[in-house]
Amino acid sequence: MRHSGSLQDGVETDTGGLIQVTVNPDILQKAGKLMFMDKNDNMIIGTALYFKEKHPDSQVILVSKDVNVRIKADTMGLKAENFETGTVKFDEFFTGWTHEELEAKLYDELSGKDSINNVFEELYPNQFVRVTRQGEEKSVMNLRFRAEDNKLYKLSHYHGQDVFGITARNFEQEMALDLLLDDDIQLVSLSGKAGTGKTLLAIAAGLSKVVDSERYKRLVVSRPISPLGKDLGYLPGSKAEKFNPWMQPIYDNMDILLSLHDDKADSSPKGKKKATMEDYMDYGFLELEPLTYIRGRSLPDQFIVIDEAQNLSPHEMKTIITRAGKNTKIVLTGDPYQIDIPYLDAVSNGLSVAVEKLKGEAMVGHMTLEKGERSALADLAAKYF
Repeated sequence: MRHSGSLQDGVETDTGGLIQVTVNPDILQKAGKLMFMDKNDNMIIGTALYFKEKHPDSQVILVSKDVNVRIKADTMGLKAENFETGTVKFDEFFTGWTHEELEAKLYDELSGKDSINNVFEELYPNQFVRVTRQGEEKSVMNLRFRAEDNKLYKLSHYHGQDVFGITARNFEQEMALDLLLDDDIQLVSLSGKAGTGKTLLAIAAGLSKVVDSERYKRLVVSRPISPLGKDLGYLPGSKAEKFNPWMQPIYDNMDILLSLHDDKADSSPKGKKKATMEDYMDYGFLELEPLTYIRGRSLPDQFIVIDEAQNLSPHEMKTIITRAGKNTKIVLTGDPYQIDIPYLDAVSNGLSVAVEKLKGEAMVGHMTLEKGERSALADLAAKYF
């Protein structure tokens, strides 16, 4: 663009816009008069005020993903808008399942078969349908839509069996485990409020596939490094020691699963009866990796779990998914309404964008978990706060 003209005076774009880089002492005066504590915000808002005075006949719009900047700009009489590129447009989040009533005749036919033709409205690949027999709410079956032949199938991968020490506690978890245990589904996203079991289900399925059935070589678990509240600052030690505070929720889930698995099985890695998480890491079954170092890696034959995926931008989400090598499965877990990054919201975070953009693909599945199973107290807090 500098070859096309002076950025100080403004260079026209192909779409009729004007790109201008301005460094002007008048801006400093405008920014100095503002009472906001953040000097960077003052410079941005001061620049917009400078252009508003310089071009009184033109509409000046400040565009920022920072909601605080937009509020400050509004108090100064400036029009401010969110940066919409990278967001998804939808009326409501895709839940991954729907409830339908099935004619009594078709419901009875399904009792003796594994599938029926799709008789409902347009469904997405791997979307679940919870059908009840017409007039009988207690007669219910869970089906999964397969787009290849436009049929609805009974759950074929999860039948209530033990998955590394745990079993589903509700129909949403049954549907989630059916996706997690299906090797043809290469990307699974699980969203839901705290305590619904997203991370526990994902890690249990991963350990089952890696340790019990040896379908994948390694379970890789990672999560974004984003603190809740004020940061602790720099942490001493090796990479593993620095990463420990961020991975504590994963350790908690691993402790639960290993304890349950040891109670229900007589064997564990390399014949050691009471295996610890360190044992699984030493044997190469488990790897805990910061997302900071995932760029550039190629991960074949891995079961990858990305926890707290709502704290990733769409660009970061693309980087992670493109790390998947041959025979790799990626599971994303998170709550789109519980975001710790100031420049992301419910419609612009990587998890929401991935769910919305990929829901029509046959190798992708999604499930929203609503029912809390952690404890009655945790469910109460998630409901009212």
